[in-house]
Amino acid sequence: MTLAVRYLSARTLDTAPAATAPPGPGEVELAPAYVGICGTDLHIFHGDMDARVAAPAVLGHEMSGRVVRVGPGVEGWQPGDAVTVMPLRWDDTCPACRKGHQHICQHLDFIGIDSPGAMQQRWTVPAATLIRLPATLPLDRAALVEPTAVAVHDVGRAGVREGEKVVVVGGGPVGVLIALVARAAGAEVRVVELSAHRRLLAGELGLSVWDPAAEDVAELVREWTGEAGADVAFEVSGAAGGVEIAVEVLGVRGRLCLVAIHPKPREVNLHRFFWRELTLVGARLYDRSDFEKAVALVAEGTVPAERLISKVVPLTQAPAAFGALEGGGDVMKILVDCTDEAREAAV
Repeated sequence: MTLAVRYLSARTLDTAPAATAPPGPGEVELAPAYVGICGTDLHIFHGDMDARVAAPAVLGHEMSGRVVRVGPGVEGWQPGDAVTVMPLRWDDTCPACRKGHQHICQHLDFIGIDSPGAMQQRWTVPAATLIRLPATLPLDRAALVEPTAVAVHDVGRAGVREGEKVVVVGGGPVGVLIALVARAAGAEVRVVELSAHRRLLAGELGLSVWDPAAEDVAELVREWTGEAGADVAFEVSGAAGGVEIAVEVLGVRGRLCLVAIHPKPREVNLHRFFWRELTLVGARLYDRSDFEKAVALVAEGTVPAERLISKVVPLTQAPAAFGALEGGGDVMKILVDCTDEAREAAV
C-alpha cells in the first residue's frame, strides 16, 4: 500500500493509502519523485472544476520519476529509467485527432485531472506517455519540464522570431518560462508583473520587468519600440487588466497569444484588433516535440529550473502546501516529494 494526495471537495485534501495495480499491457508503473503544484491544481482545490473532476481524485501532472515495472508488450523501457510524463490520452478518432491535433482531442483525458495523477508514491500510466530524461538531469529540476513544454508550445503558437519585441503579461511560473523560452528564440522580452517577489526573481534571471501598478506599461512599450508597439504579447495573468494591457501594447499586425485560463468572459477592445489588424491565437497544452525541446532547455540550463523552485515538501504536507500557494505572490513553484525517503523523514 502506498500514499496518495486526494481531492475530496472544495478546499479539502487528504493523504491516504492507495492501492497499486500491476501495469497491464502497454502500461508502466512509475515511482514519482517530484510533482509540481500548478494553477490548474489550485482551480481543482477551490472546487472550480467539480463538474469535471470526480472525487476522490489524485492530483498532479507536472512530474519526474523512475520506471518501477513494465507491463506486457512494453519495449524500450526498464526499471530505473528516469522519465517524465506527457499527461495526455486521446481517442485518435475525433475530428481534432483526425486533423493531427491529438493534444486538443475533443474527448481528451488529461491525466491528473480527468484520471488519477502523479501525486502518489506509485503511478501506472500508458507507456506511450513517457518522455525520457537525461541521466544527469536532477529529478527535482525535471519536474519543471511539463510547464516548460507549455511555454515552448505557447512561443511556437505565437510564431516568435529572432529580433521581435515580446511582452509577457503575468510573471508567475508559466509567464517566466515563456519569457525565458522567447529569449532563447532570440526575442527581446519584457515581463509585466504586480508581485514584487516575482519581479525580483525575474530580474535575477536577467529579464526586464515592469510594475503595472507604478508604471505606464503602454508608454514604456512605445519608448522601447520607437512608437511601433510590440510584435507579440502573451496574456498569462488571467486578469481583466492583463487582457487590456496585452491588447494595448501590440503594434500593427501584432499577435496576442492567450495562455491564461479565464473563468469568465472578458471585455476586449475589438476596435484595436480592427484598427491594427491584430491576431488572437489560443495556446493549449503541448505535443511530444514541445516536451522533447523542453527537456533539452531544462537539461542545458537555458531554463534554470532550480531558480524557480520555491519550496519542496514531503507528500504528507502537500495539503498544507496548496494553502501556501493561494497567496501566489511570494512563491513561484512548490514541489511535492513523493519518494519513500521523504515519507519516512516526515514521520
